[in-house]
Amino acid sequence: MLVEKNVPLQFSNSFGIMAKALSLVRITNEQDIAAVLADPALRDAPKFVLGGGSNIVITGDVKPLVLKVEIKGKKLVGETSKAWIVEAGAGESWHDIVDWTVHQGYPGLENLALIPGTVGGSPVQNIGAYGVELQDRFESLDAVDLSTGKTFTLDAAQCAFGYRDSVFKHSSTGPNGLGLAGKALITRVRFALPKAWKPVLGYADIEKKMAQSPGVQPDALQIYEWVCEIRRAKLPDPQVIGNAGSFFKNPTVSPEQCADIIQREPKIVHYQLADGSVKLAAGWLIDACGWKGKSIGNAGVYERQALVLVNRGGSTNPVTGGEVMTLAKAIQTSVYERFGIRLEPEPVVV
Repeated sequence: MLVEKNVPLQFSNSFGIMAKALSLVRITNEQDIAAVLADPALRDAPKFVLGGGSNIVITGDVKPLVLKVEIKGKKLVGETSKAWIVEAGAGESWHDIVDWTVHQGYPGLENLALIPGTVGGSPVQNIGAYGVELQDRFESLDAVDLSTGKTFTLDAAQCAFGYRDSVFKHSSTGPNGLGLAGKALITRVRFALPKAWKPVLGYADIEKKMAQSPGVQPDALQIYEWVCEIRRAKLPDPQVIGNAGSFFKNPTVSPEQCADIIQREPKIVHYQLADGSVKLAAGWLIDACGWKGKSIGNAGVYERQALVLVNRGGSTNPVTGGEVMTLAKAIQTSVYERFGIRLEPEPVVV
């Protein structure tokens, strides 16, 4: 086990924020975790689990021991009458797994193409796009308890998935608390990919692609290609323009709240949910407040999608975490003052 000191993290977070990990260990297998926990100097140290760095805002040098997850591997591990069970290492690129499963003939993840980050981060965030969430395709995961070193497995119910939420985002309270934030490191994730596959088409951008291809009955590969085209047209590539993807969650309101807002803002973009509540498009709210294309320091709002905050300083004069959070708070204030809605950030602030 090698403990690296003062490791630059600028290229380990998708925003490209310049910062250092004071101490870092690369985790390539479970034995690396065991070695950390067997070391008296590291066992009780505060720890921060880092995957692809696509959902974090770093506001300074990271003082906890950084466990950089680099566990690889992907394979079909089983099947049932209803699904293929595919397993991937937590350090695999999420998009690479989507690409691999679709081209191997295991459909189901195609709507989630080009979401940045790693496989290990996907259940933490319960990632989702274009009508599909991770929980819809999740089978189980393996993780290691960072206190005891014991390996455990969780199914979907035990992960307590919610909208961009899971048990891994909550701290436990009390002796029976179930939160696992900061307590576990995910090593492998398994997906149940449906044999009786049906395309998920219920979003305007995909419907537009359908309209442009009359008579086409899209298969999973076609949906995958459409989603890639849509995302590349609307969202910046983090390798080119630093960003953390969608910065705010789409807020959910009651039908009464939505009706009240529609009276004042008839064009507001909204989606009816199965439970009767209404999801509002956070990007539309931000755009309506005039933020698209605006900047504070080197933190800016992307010109093509107001939901995305970007690094305008590039790699030579990168944005700071403070600038990103100052911009985010200014946007939150604007949206609340105009619509009475509090936007909640998606990324974790480190």
